[in-house]
Amino acid sequence: MPGRWPGTVVRVRAASCVNEETNEANADVVREMMARGICALTGEATPLAAWRHFIEPKDIVGIKVNCGGHPNVVSAHEIVAEVVRQLGEVGVPPTQVYIYERFQNQLDAVDYVPHLPEGITIVAAERANRYSDNNGYDPAVYLEADLFGEEDTRSNMMRLVSQRLTKVINIPNMKDHGATGATGCLKNIAYGSFSNVARTHYRGQSHTYSVVGTLATIEPLRSRTVLQIMDGIRGVWHGGPFARTRKYVFFPKQILFGTDPVAIDRLLLDIIDDKRKAEGVLSIWDRSPSSLRMDDSGARDADPNVNIIIREPGHVEFAASLGLGVADLAKIKLQTIDL
Repeated sequence: MPGRWPGTVVRVRAASCVNEETNEANADVVREMMARGICALTGEATPLAAWRHFIEPKDIVGIKVNCGGHPNVVSAHEIVAEVVRQLGEVGVPPTQVYIYERFQNQLDAVDYVPHLPEGITIVAAERANRYSDNNGYDPAVYLEADLFGEEDTRSNMMRLVSQRLTKVINIPNMKDHGATGATGCLKNIAYGSFSNVARTHYRGQSHTYSVVGTLATIEPLRSRTVLQIMDGIRGVWHGGPFARTRKYVFFPKQILFGTDPVAIDRLLLDIIDDKRKAEGVLSIWDRSPSSLRMDDSGARDADPNVNIIIREPGHVEFAASLGLGVADLAKIKLQTIDL
């Protein structure tokens, strides 16, 4: 990161990619969106030629999904299945492909298995979001940071990423987030590949401003993450990263492609904030103490004008300062394709 095309984003939009009443995606439309997007990003005429820019048959490929928004907004089965299909076209066998997330219970709930060929490994570092088991993390690769005087000051990288994978494809969603303002490429790949990250936001204060980008710079995660595919078929405009009900679900009906996580996330900030403005509620940039109901997630879920933490959407610009990509909108090259 930022990869071969820093500051470049391809946006593919299709009004028919999802049925808003049933929440069902149209697999054929999604496949066409995927083909058009990857070809436009690389300048190639065919998806196979495009995917060969990123992947070789010898690669061990990790696909970082996002399952935290189950049941309504997760990395779409249709997108994940199409990525796996294209890896097969390149020559990567299913036994060299890993679908991964931090928590096994979330992966189990989303259940990618029926949508994938036999031989794919679906793996998590922990059983559930309780920080109760650490065997899936590498004790030698970590971020050391004492944020609130916590007992455990390390966040360790998943062993799968540090010891096994040669390439990573990141598939985040378009979601609001109570601590970072929005959660996209950077947070999905960083917080989704390290342990003990919930400690960065506590009692109304968030250190996500610096920690999200800092985690994303740690090798080998940084150099092995070669492609960002942001699933914007569905999105969450408040209460994220969760989407336990459809109350705050919306339908951007788009997929963003790039190698630069910062550029994509900078566009995401505006997508989420514009939706919130359209709903007549607080901006993700609001830092007013009057909107803060510290640690009261029930009040936050009931009222989109309530924050439980002072949000840090500036984490995207900070990540740019670390060399992870381009955050200046004037320097981001956006190509839009409408189907």
